[in-house]
Amino acid sequence: MELTQDRIYEMAPFAKTLGIEFPVLTPESVRAELSTRPELSTLGGGLHGGAVMSLSDLAGAVCTGLNIPEGSGWTTVESTTYFLRPVRKDETAAAVAKPVKLGRSLINVEIDLFDSTGKHCARTTQVLQVLDPS
Repeated sequence: MELTQDRIYEMAPFAKTLGIEFPVLTPESVRAELSTRPELSTLGGGLHGGAVMSLSDLAGAVCTGLNIPEGSGWTTVESTTYFLRPVRKDETAAAVAKPVKLGRSLINVEIDLFDSTGKHCARTTQVLQVLDPS
């Protein structure tokens, strides 16, 4: 499936609402970026865990979409996020999603999230189901 940032915004308006940008969109790797801002912060001004999980989830979903047959749909069936360190205020979080296993019905994606300085802040592992086009 071919995806562009505009197409992602059409399919998942939440990505646009959050302000997520997708500078890398290939089947082998998706990079999704989100800048911290007050309305997405938690105590101390860092990026809220829900925003971290949303960024990771969207990166994993887009990676899956790039690796399934045209016309197929997909849905997340499991997602686990490990928070390793905070994304502090005035930083940009970058989630890099890569497929681990591309099956016919299930896809496993690993997403690593880094801050602006390159420090590893979170890791998410997802299992997504491929839905038949019918």
